[in-house]
Amino acid sequence: YWPPQYVIMDGATLEPKRIISTRGTTVDTQEYHPEPRVAAIIASHQHPEFIVNVKETGRILLVNYSDINNLTVTTINAARFLHDGGWDSSKRYFLTAANKSDKVAIVDSKERKLVTLVDVDTIPHPGRGANFTHPEYGPVWVTSALGNDKITMIGTDPEGHPDQAWKVVQVVSGQGGGSLFVKNHPNSKNLWVDSPLNPEAKISQSVAVFDIDDIDAGYAVLPIAEWADLSDGPKRVVHPEYNKNGDEVWFSVWSGKDQES
Repeated sequence: YWPPQYVIMDGATLEPKRIISTRGTTVDTQEYHPEPRVAAIIASHQHPEFIVNVKETGRILLVNYSDINNLTVTTINAARFLHDGGWDSSKRYFLTAANKSDKVAIVDSKERKLVTLVDVDTIPHPGRGANFTHPEYGPVWVTSALGNDKITMIGTDPEGHPDQAWKVVQVVSGQGGGSLFVKNHPNSKNLWVDSPLNPEAKISQSVAVFDIDDIDAGYAVLPIAEWADLSDGPKRVVHPEYNKNGDEVWFSVWSGKDQES
């Protein structure tokens, strides 16, 4: 997060080629912010650009690297406290949480502009989010939240499902707040939701798993920390990640620096 800048490097040698400050004014009150952090960087599939979230100012930068000596940067006004995000299933639209603003910003990376801001609650924290085809609403992107147990699905198919596109189509409850990541895989029917920052050990040490074909049925709880058979510690279960084939999902079990993880 420090210093407030992003760096374009040589891909082979990691030599810094350009260092660009992110200091500037906030998107809402236009106040100068001396230390706005870079919260996410993602590569566009449409143009030779990096998409850069500047957290405190609420601005999304489209950094065109085709000529770094004559750098072109397009600034998109979104919402303050931008954090992480990921692609929809088409890899055209970037959906990213503005967590303390309780919004998800949607950027069309092909047209290089903001589509809309979607209201969600409370303190969305998707990681990269998750994509699947909802049996009723079509393709959706999913985020969980730090501030409550809500798991929010946003429609992402403006051509096939225009009435649902860029709207919250369904909200279901997970185990509780304190979630950092949701995850699924094209070859899996499961949606995984962690809750490592939940104050209740029973919740932070386990994970919720949904059947994407029957989301309304609720979730099963898997006691990952118990199965890990570690020594004493918080044993917070975090960051589900699939293998390439989508037939295994892995978790980190996170304790203090002097404890077994």
